[in-house]
Amino acid sequence: MSEKIVIIGAGQAAIQAVQSLRAEGHAGPITLVGEEAYPPYQRPPLSKAYLLSQLERPRLFLKSDAYYGEAGVDLLLNTTAKAIDRAGKTVELTDGRKLPYDKLLLTTGARVRKLRCPGADLPGIFYLKSIADVDALQAAFLPGARIAIVGAGYIGLEVAAVGAKRGLQVTVFEAMDRVMARAVSPALSDFFMAEHVKAGVDVKLNTGVEGFEGSGKVERILAGGKSHDVDLVLVGIGVIANDELAREAGLAATDGIVVDRNAMTSDSAIFAAGDCTRHYGREGTLLRLECVQNAIDQAKHAALAMTGKPKDYSEVPWFWSDQYDLKLQIAGLARPSDRLVARGDPASRKFSVFHLRDGKIAAVEAVNAPQDYMIGKKLIAEGRAVPAETLADSAIPMKQIGV
Repeated sequence: MSEKIVIIGAGQAAIQAVQSLRAEGHAGPITLVGEEAYPPYQRPPLSKAYLLSQLERPRLFLKSDAYYGEAGVDLLLNTTAKAIDRAGKTVELTDGRKLPYDKLLLTTGARVRKLRCPGADLPGIFYLKSIADVDALQAAFLPGARIAIVGAGYIGLEVAAVGAKRGLQVTVFEAMDRVMARAVSPALSDFFMAEHVKAGVDVKLNTGVEGFEGSGKVERILAGGKSHDVDLVLVGIGVIANDELAREAGLAATDGIVVDRNAMTSDSAIFAAGDCTRHYGREGTLLRLECVQNAIDQAKHAALAMTGKPKDYSEVPWFWSDQYDLKLQIAGLARPSDRLVARGDPASRKFSVFHLRDGKIAAVEAVNAPQDYMIGKKLIAEGRAVPAETLADSAIPMKQIGV
């Protein structure tokens, strides 16, 4: 319990690991290394309340400045790790310093995937991952401005909703045939598409982006064979796992640092948690999740393993998105072959879609229906079989189904 622990990456997983390590009795030194100027903060509000100016910056931070000193954490900000010396058990920083460790935790997260097309480097094209990204975007995010959003995933549609609320002229360009195609069922895609159109957002499906033009800054987006005048662009086309540090150190990594059910890498002294990992899901297949739930739960399990109390990680994944007055909550991981069961009427703006696999609930998508989500999540964890007709009958309370 007196070992030196170094954590690389200062996000949600990192601060959870610190809390869990101390709660599990680790009394040794902890060094937390972060690339940004800020200590760990919440990222989900960036594309919602923070962009909408409904949440002040201090409320983003997960802990007070005083916490780190009280918890005995040496916080190194604006600092980047360069290499891991596994034999010597040190981490080399870009400034030349070397940090010795007994155990190392990698919570390096992910970075935005960037467009590679003509004009993609023009000023006025933004990405959204950090406080600095939103602060830069805010200066151009003005009523009446014409914003092109590339990608109709969570980030793209959340920014579209905020833009519509703030009076921007919003156009969304999506290469696939429906919005949030990788995240939700067709019924949910249709519902959210209609809500955005109702709010005045122009959503262009099956429309890939070919490039950008402008003199000094972006002025036009070339998409679907046409040119569209714009004042700014927000790109949200996914993220890439930051696994290079691990890979260069010889750790197993394939689109994410491969870890076992105890968050251990291929080196028994090195662990990893959060968006940067590829781990074994509940059904035994390797997967990479980009969500707060995985960052928190995996960090807890890493801390348990590092303090000699390993416990297999098999949590039910959950996700959420806020768009307008709609809260989308998802639990579990769906497959295209699942049987879909609708509960409630989308016209009421309160409904859910359950995914059945071999008679059991594999996933639930709930819109403004927190009870459907919570009980659905419980039933997924229990592996409970529920008749489709029971789920579809909204006259039967979810509480009764969950008993």
